[in-house]
Amino acid sequence: MNHAQIVGWAHSKFGKSDLAGLEGLMAEVVTAALEHAGVGASDVDGIFVGVFNNGFSAQAFEAALVGMALDDLRHVPATRLENACATGSAALYAAMDFIAAGRGKIALVIGAEKMTGVPTSQAGEIMLGGCYRVEEDRVDAGFAGIFGKIAQTYFQENGDHSRELAMIAAKNHSNGLRNPYAHMRKDLDATFCNTVSEKNPLVAGPLRRTDCSLISDGAAALIVAAPEVGETLQRAIGFRARNQVNDVLALSRRDVTEFAGARGAWQASLKEAGLSLDDLDMVETHDCFTIAELLEYEAMGLAERGQGGRVIREGISARDGKLPINPSGGLKSRGHPLGATGVSQHVMAAMQLAGEAGDMQLPDITLAGVFNMGGAAVANYVSILERVK
Repeated sequence: MNHAQIVGWAHSKFGKSDLAGLEGLMAEVVTAALEHAGVGASDVDGIFVGVFNNGFSAQAFEAALVGMALDDLRHVPATRLENACATGSAALYAAMDFIAAGRGKIALVIGAEKMTGVPTSQAGEIMLGGCYRVEEDRVDAGFAGIFGKIAQTYFQENGDHSRELAMIAAKNHSNGLRNPYAHMRKDLDATFCNTVSEKNPLVAGPLRRTDCSLISDGAAALIVAAPEVGETLQRAIGFRARNQVNDVLALSRRDVTEFAGARGAWQASLKEAGLSLDDLDMVETHDCFTIAELLEYEAMGLAERGQGGRVIREGISARDGKLPINPSGGLKSRGHPLGATGVSQHVMAAMQLAGEAGDMQLPDITLAGVFNMGGAAVANYVSILERVK
């Protein structure tokens, strides 16, 4: 498939924003992304917005907010997508489908979420909408409770991996120090992350606070264009592959530590790209919880099932390792505004490929993988990116 290309982007600082709602967060990145791409609002043929919401905001109909943020976009068709924590990738893939179908040449993709406007307890309740509430509604600690049970099951099957989870957290916090957009730019070492304390209490099952990503506000935007348009612009990041593979929503109907849908998405994209994992130079992966990153090591094929801890122990996923994973700090350090996450991950990878990652920049990046998932590995998206201009 002749995939659309990323030709520009913008990214807000993640964290607690003083802006009242989504409109301001979107406005912060829309104009910047258009300027970065070198295109005008009049060139945009479609707008695709990723916002989870589900109670974070009383304002729905979020796609219409873009025309409020920038008057020149008021007449451009705009659509909102939602797919739990993979909402941003759903918006991006819909925009690419729009271009592939010949409906337009240039699309604006925005992922955004305002999460800190509600109490933490309410935020946890809202996020439970990403699980099968018929069976999983009463779990303690919100969505952290879901992953706490996954971690507990993994430990029962494979032994206590608390130290490895702490090492993943420490790696991502160290990487996040280099990221000016990150919510938490704080160096937390593995000893601190592996010690239960007043500052690092248990949250759910064996997961400690340092094993959990942050409740954040933020937005990110991408400009995607048909390849013939990309040829005329300053930069173009191409997709060697992009695939979505789903798994059943109810945890009771699958092996919760397998992440089979994630494995399927990786296999489909590597096959489409004609590559192996060894060909990739970096990966941005979905570490909503440290146990998720460990299981994703196994799903992508870095380790056999039950052996994911080896990847972090041997330094394979470190910034200077064989396959750097989350050089941006990941969700753990960068933050996890739900609707923005998938777009943000693609921005982080595109920056590396374009040589525009600043202090985060890795040497000799030619191929990058992105994995974004909705729910507990229910909606799984894998993109493989390369610079074409």
